Amino acid sequence: MKLPSNFYKPLAIGAPEPLRELPVRLERMLHFFPPHLEKMRAKLPEIAKQVDVVVGNLEDAIPADAKEAARAGFIEAAAKTDFGQTGLWVRVNSLNSPWILEDLIQVVGAVGNKLDVVMLPKAEGPWDIHYLDQILAQLEARNGVRKPILIHAILETAQGVKNVDDIAAASPRMHGMSLGPADLSASRGMKTTRVGGGHPFYGVLEDPKADGGVRGFFQQDLWHYTVGRMVDACMSNGLRAFYGPFGDFQDDAACEAQFRNAFLQGCVGAWSLHPNQIAIAKRVFSPDVGEVTFAKRIIDAMPDGTGAVMIDGKMQDDATWKQAKVIFDLAKLVATKDPALAAQYGL
Repeated sequence: MKLPSNFYKPLAIGAPEPLRELPVRLERMLHFFPPHLEKMRAKLPEIAKQVDVVVGNLEDAIPADAKEAARAGFIEAAAKTDFGQTGLWVRVNSLNSPWILEDLIQVVGAVGNKLDVVMLPKAEGPWDIHYLDQILAQLEARNGVRKPILIHAILETAQGVKNVDDIAAASPRMHGMSLGPADLSASRGMKTTRVGGGHPFYGVLEDPKADGGVRGFFQQDLWHYTVGRMVDACMSNGLRAFYGPFGDFQDDAACEAQFRNAFLQGCVGAWSLHPNQIAIAKRVFSPDVGEVTFAKRIIDAMPDGTGAVMIDGKMQDDATWKQAKVIFDLAKLVATKDPALAAQYGL
């Protein structure tokens, strides 16, 4: 464990100073692309205009014989593309793979000054973060990277969820975490082959009816507990929580419902693996116009956040002022990138 006095010191001579606070950025959707495919790289400049973050995927869904091509393709695409306000992330291979070191060495060496975040798959404890933290500092120093590259942990194992609080507090590089439901379900021994979302067999059965009629069955959210744990760990450490992938690209309604559950629980965004999911994430993780309007009324009525007022017959106090500020601050951030929503919000 680092001493508090050393927590914000660079881990290598010549590495940039760690950040004290995360940059204020819009991250409603983390859009993944497979960089080993030339046709997907060709679409990247246009996609970058539509999303908040683009993530070059070097890990899952990339065949073993295409790993090096994916790495080279990501470097080529990152170097050639002007991302503007859009974030640039890379999901490297896991720490127990033979590709991870070259992923870091080559990517940071070639495009380290454009790279915002490294996504670490299957993070299991603070030791994984410490290892990556040290290597990134060494590579930043070697390659003259001017700002620290952040770390985003993916929770994909039972041990990772058990250690979620320690992972969140492991380094000033920590950006946030994402739920990885497919690998996590396998690690836990869950009996599902779905990637995210609910399951028709997981639910609550209504009590027997006096007349012997058919009892209702109400499907529940398999991921509610884990998302809650992740959000608490992230928010208590000033980090950002994200829902991960939703694998059924044909069920937009279920995808939206899952994203909305995560949004209401405190997640700031979700992964988009298909173009259809970009619009869903943008819609879900941008606050509702009516909510923003009401939040502004609360803030206007209580400028300093103290006291109590009645609005439409409902009492508002310092607690509801804090809730309103969360919504209104997010709306202001969305308005900087989305002119149409800015107009609807009156910002």
